[in-house]
Amino acid sequence: MSDTPTTPVSTFLLDGRPIPFLPGQTIMQAAQDAGVYIPHLCHHHDFAPIGSCKVCSVRVNGRMIASCTMPASAGLVVESEAADINHDRQRLTQMLFVEGNHHCPFCEKSANCHLQAVAYHLEMQDTHYVHAYPHHEVDASHPDVMLDRSRCILCELCVRASREVDGKDVFTIGGRGPHTTLMVNSASGQLKDSDVAVTDRAVHICPVGA
Repeated sequence: MSDTPTTPVSTFLLDGRPIPFLPGQTIMQAAQDAGVYIPHLCHHHDFAPIGSCKVCSVRVNGRMIASCTMPASAGLVVESEAADINHDRQRLTQMLFVEGNHHCPFCEKSANCHLQAVAYHLEMQDTHYVHAYPHHEVDASHPDVMLDRSRCILCELCVRASREVDGKDVFTIGGRGPHTTLMVNSASGQLKDSDVAVTDRAVHICPVGA
């Protein structure tokens, strides 16, 4: 039998609310278990946190840190819904919208999209920045799976799911700066020549339907 306690060991404060936590939980995990939403994009409960998107950053005892990587501990004072924190989150989210080509009214992922959900939570009314309208390659070479890079937010969830769950390593992130993109590990660089299958976890885990 496991010696790990299954009942909360203590609490921390999140926006003034006591949040119970289990040993080894992060602030994000404890908040989710308590039914408290902290905006996030790259976090998924089935995978170890990497803290890459920074949307889930909170103020802990006066210091900004990613809530998905910060271990919960007794007595922490955590701020998530402060105006300045949500302002920074909104700017990050707006940058993701202008750096891609997201057409929510015409997207089948609308109403089930994490990026859209974060924008709604932050009451985002516009994109603030000038749209870049970048050209992103669409890979429609596979009979069952299409890759639309215009939607990709580089969260790496498909990369990790393919490697850790499917055991295939179909996807990777390549390039630098504005040229960073989701790549397919095949001789041609196309899905048709990869091991991807429509049943793969990597195909279904994307938070934006790319």
